Amino acid sequence: MKIALIGYGNMGQEIERVVEDQQTHTIVSISYKNRNGGLDTKGLQKADVAIDFTSPQIVLQNIEQVLQLGIPLVVGTTGWYEALPDVAKIVKQHKGSLIYGQNFSIGANIFFKIVAYASSLLNQYEEYDVFGVETHHTGKKDSPSGTARKLADVVLQNFPRKKELQTEKLDRQIRPDEFHFASVRGGRNFGRHEIVFDSQSDEIRLLHQAWGRRGFAQGAVVAAEFIRGKKGLYNFSDVIDKMSS
Repeated sequence: MKIALIGYGNMGQEIERVVEDQQTHTIVSISYKNRNGGLDTKGLQKADVAIDFTSPQIVLQNIEQVLQLGIPLVVGTTGWYEALPDVAKIVKQHKGSLIYGQNFSIGANIFFKIVAYASSLLNQYEEYDVFGVETHHTGKKDSPSGTARKLADVVLQNFPRKKELQTEKLDRQIRPDEFHFASVRGGRNFGRHEIVFDSQSDEIRLLHQAWGRRGFAQGAVVAAEFIRGKKGLYNFSDVIDKMSS
């Protein structure tokens, strides 16, 4: 499979290393290789699939242009999901192929399923409360992270006593129906996400810790293999569902 990289920051370079190590696919194009770079439309046309890890500021224009070229697209960039209905229309308009994910780590996506199951169980016992904490390195550009927002969605869907997400500092007592997810930025942590269920009797902590970017890069390649030859809009959870069925 011929892969076009859109974005050549830490994640783009990690995907390149994974592809070189696996020796199954090849990189045929790199867009935005430096600050003054742009979209390599000629190189994209040689690719079977493109992988975008850029920024929320340019990802929507990248999606539009890549789908116009008829190239299946993997979007690992986060922070643009309020525009998802518009992206769905673009995919349909161009009869295109796009898969996105808040987190492309296989382990993190299995973690989402574990949190969903635990939330549905513990919601039945009113003595348990639930909250979340995430930690990322100083270079992380969004807060809360896409993974934290995904985990919040999972909890809210499966722990219906919580109806509203709070991610800001609270200078008041939290309401019983609010789910607080706190974010910490500092140091070199690649991503630590924790969901805590707490009661007067005991505490259950569910934790996912990323040791580096390689797991995310490997998952992005798996997503590229999945989306090739398909049409429509997919989430990376669809890949996990297929693998576990």
